[in-house]
Amino acid sequence: MPKALVEIGGRPIVRHVIEIYARQGFERFLLATGYLGEMIEEFVAAEAWSGIEVEAVDTGADTPTGGRIARLAERLGGDTFCATYADGVADVDLAALLDCHADHGRLATMTVVRPHLQWGIAHLDADDGVRGFTEKPRSEHWINGGFFCFEPGALEYLDESSVLEREPLERLAADGQLRAHRHEGFWDCMDTYKDAVVLNDLWAAGEAPWARAPGDWAVDPLFRGSNAQPTLGEVG
Repeated sequence: MPKALVEIGGRPIVRHVIEIYARQGFERFLLATGYLGEMIEEFVAAEAWSGIEVEAVDTGADTPTGGRIARLAERLGGDTFCATYADGVADVDLAALLDCHADHGRLATMTVVRPHLQWGIAHLDADDGVRGFTEKPRSEHWINGGFFCFEPGALEYLDESSVLEREPLERLAADGQLRAHRHEGFWDCMDTYKDAVVLNDLWAAGEAPWARAPGDWAVDPLFRGSNAQPTLGEVG
């Protein structure tokens, strides 16, 4: 199955991503599909969407990330638009992201995060003596966490062969048109089977931060009551 349909708490992760936005007032969603996109189309058709419009758009099986956005250009209506990946969840405050984007006046804003490392670290002294350990600390470096905002002018940096994370973002940065929005809260990306297990464990414990409205510690009622076992397909 496509990674976007791997289930967290009995729901495909792409549904979780959509709900992060829908909970904060977004109403129109375009899912840029590729490999096994027909399965995502079937998912969209079978779901009951309340108050939002969700459309799966075939952008080609081998099209890279930037190319997928480029192929949606005519559907974006010449307005500011947001984009993210279908496998990352966060308790990101989207109103704060939009305010940041509007305030700096550049073409693009990228949410950046400091993930927790997968390993513990050893603290060494000048003579390589081990002074102690820290278990899975937070990285000192900021990385691309998805959750972008773009102005229509950013589309000029894209073509159908673009890998978003390479030349387009690098050119935007070089031209002074890319700004970072720092997210200090929860963020996780489902890249591996282990990641899927971690997210399912958070869900089962009722501690899924991405299923809450910003500043609200109560899990959204849309997500309560699902005790289904996870369905884990090939993740990569």
